[in-house]
Amino acid sequence: MPSERTFALGELARRLGGEVRGDPGLAIRGVRTLERAGPHDLSFVTRAGVAGEARASRAAALLVPPGLDLPERALVVVDDPSLALARAIELFHPRAAPPPGIHPTAVVGEGCTIDPTATIAPYAVIGDGAAVGERSVVGAHVVVGRGCRLGREVVLHPHVVLYDETVLGDRVVLHAGVVLGADGFGYATHGGEHVKVPQVGRTVVEDDVEIGALSAVDRAVLEETRVGRGTKIDNLVQVGHNVAIGRGCILCGQAGIAGSARLGDYVVVGGQSGVMGHHRIEDGTQIAGKSMAMEQSGGGQVAGIPAVSLASWRRQTVLIGRLGEMLRRIRALEKRSGVAGGEGEEGEP
Repeated sequence: MPSERTFALGELARRLGGEVRGDPGLAIRGVRTLERAGPHDLSFVTRAGVAGEARASRAAALLVPPGLDLPERALVVVDDPSLALARAIELFHPRAAPPPGIHPTAVVGEGCTIDPTATIAPYAVIGDGAAVGERSVVGAHVVVGRGCRLGREVVLHPHVVLYDETVLGDRVVLHAGVVLGADGFGYATHGGEHVKVPQVGRTVVEDDVEIGALSAVDRAVLEETRVGRGTKIDNLVQVGHNVAIGRGCILCGQAGIAGSARLGDYVVVGGQSGVMGHHRIEDGTQIAGKSMAMEQSGGGQVAGIPAVSLASWRRQTVLIGRLGEMLRRIRALEKRSGVAGGEGEEGEP
């Protein structure tokens, strides 16, 4: 999207905590990729492997890490180009704050506490006794259940649903279609019938959590399902009842965390991976994509089904690739020794 703001390169470098190499008065009007940048744009190099593309880019200036030599190019040298890029995008594309107030089509229940700086958008529904904090935004068609608590600067995008008694900390962002506090998946099977176990707990989301579109975090059976401070959850992620997720975790798209699992701090769960119920994943564990953590994790990098250490998974993968060759060698040995080998059985190479 085009930006309506312009910064001198020197001012931009100051705001990004970087060092200018080139003309500090150079006018910068936006941020673009190396391929799309023009003569008034800032672009970025986050790794040395794209230095050739950087030299060919039409960008007016480049964000680069220390030690990257690009002669004859205007540069802003920063310790962390990815972080500087995020800040640069915010400078050129500041988020517009919606006007505070309650839209006339919104439905607000009895006994609610809504800060006068908050925004309640068209057709939002706020249940009885709910509280909405300072500068929070409740988007169009959002449903906030009875007794919910929203902290400061919370953003609920359209069609978010918070079931009763859900609690959100400060600066929580929930994208379209997120559902928090739906019943956990719990049944007692008796006489061939699945009898629902009532889910009477709640869901708690701590400060600075962001949850992607169409993800769900279920309420607990009796106590609470909790998402720790600073955790980021991608689109289409399922978090089951009674789960506890620590601080600063990353859950990638289509991941699933089964009921009563415990994730420590700074755990990464790759896309389409799962964690079995009632298991604990230690601090800092990284679960590779399409893996299944089916037992207690001692930390480190794990992969596979069931997930094992990354080194073990790599050895297993190499061995699987050699199975055909190994079988042919075994058959040859059996033939030479006169042992019947069952050669030609269905499904075998």
